[in-house]
Amino acid sequence: MTLSVGTLASLAVDIQNGVRGRDRFMRMINSIHSALGCDATALLRYENQQFRPLATAGLAPDVLGRRFSLEAHPRLEAIARAGDVVRFPAESDLPDPYDGLIPEQGDLHVHACVGMPLFAGQTLIGALTLDGMNATQFDNYSDEELRVLASLTAGALNNALLVEQLEKPASSFTPQPHRPEENEEVEIIGKSAALTHLKKEISVVAPSDLSVLIMGETGTGKELIAQALHRQSHRAAQPMIYLNCAALPESVAESELFGHVKGAFTGAIHDRPGKFELADKGTLFLDEIGELPLALQAKLLRVLQYGDLQRVGEDKPLTVDVRIIAATNLNMRMAVTEGKFRADLYHRLSVFPLFVPSLNERRDDIVLLAGYFCEKCRVKFGLISVALSPAFSAMLAAAEWPGNIRELEHTIYRAVIIAQAESHSGEIILLPHHFNSEGARPVYPASVNSQQRMPEMSLHEATRQFQYGYIKQVYESSGRVWVKAARKLEVDPGNLHRLAVKLGLK
Repeated sequence: MTLSVGTLASLAVDIQNGVRGRDRFMRMINSIHSALGCDATALLRYENQQFRPLATAGLAPDVLGRRFSLEAHPRLEAIARAGDVVRFPAESDLPDPYDGLIPEQGDLHVHACVGMPLFAGQTLIGALTLDGMNATQFDNYSDEELRVLASLTAGALNNALLVEQLEKPASSFTPQPHRPEENEEVEIIGKSAALTHLKKEISVVAPSDLSVLIMGETGTGKELIAQALHRQSHRAAQPMIYLNCAALPESVAESELFGHVKGAFTGAIHDRPGKFELADKGTLFLDEIGELPLALQAKLLRVLQYGDLQRVGEDKPLTVDVRIIAATNLNMRMAVTEGKFRADLYHRLSVFPLFVPSLNERRDDIVLLAGYFCEKCRVKFGLISVALSPAFSAMLAAAEWPGNIRELEHTIYRAVIIAQAESHSGEIILLPHHFNSEGARPVYPASVNSQQRMPEMSLHEATRQFQYGYIKQVYESSGRVWVKAARKLEVDPGNLHRLAVKLGLK
């Protein structure tokens, strides 16, 4: 089988038609996945020495939340540095980043792997990866045909990135330089409607110098939002200074904020600049602003109004140019009503309030975030792969998360540690019994009878028996037609065929 002129023309149309859609790349990937008969296909964006999945087909949903750094994934590094089509031999000792992440094939390694770097001019902007369970799956496609496909995909990706840039506010068109000693941007993971709305608000207010008050429950990632605001502002090349107001003893709070001079109080053995001075020309992030003592609130208000401050023990005023970003998990209107927070300071800080949605308000992002944390765990613990079983993913999606993203992260870390202790290899699959969270409460299907007894056997054998019986039942009810059975099971017919052979149904 080869890529005919007609097939390439059809792919070109589908690829370009995806540029302006909301899900810009899904049609493109689905077309390539179908035309080339892949088991897994992925379009990746390259930035900051890592690949970020933009669209996938045949891969687990959590893959979209994963971030693949070059140093942790030698195959992707080889693709990034190749400059041309890369075919990995079936016996390659380089681990495939998608091993364990193809549904119904979790215990099998990818055998056929082709990678195509995508360029805009001489700049690497992404990669297209094709994977299959058959070692000779892509042998009939010539390098020249794959180069044409890569060229079409690269053009569409570049156009889509330009469209994305044009959709941003005009004031954020010019990228700001980063300080060389800073780590690269930590991404805000998720595609839910609530998070998309928040990202749009960030892009609107970030280029301005307005004060921003970030409100949301504990564990929702308010500091991450503050970092995004700073990095998208014209102050990005200057520091963002952090201060946790809840951790400030009242006796030293004023010195922490405004600094002090030598001899101002016992223990002041030298001059010390405060957070405002350190943040001059940059951003000051005041976390847990609702806990700031009332006496300091008046002095903070003066700095916001006039831009000048006095060190403790000094009469000479200092002028600073600082943007304030504040965050709280309190109901600030109630705090104002109860006299715990100054109304004038609240209104000064909340010129542009941002509300960070809880994890329960963005449930579509739970599995993506889980994938992101799985990849972090894989790198941290030096594992070959960390995959989510469908049952584990379902438990995550159904659970309540009073601790939000922080709790989800801790749950994944605990599960990986438990699974690692049980495993005799570096290939981890998270299963329901690894789910262990004090706050999150998993919701089990009502049809499960907790009193029903089953003969004891290994989990692998129990899973095999269930798959054998259930697939056979669906196959029989589909008129013994495998394509219809695949449609009912919502799986790729090729994957179902291979699984049926493996189970002994064929």
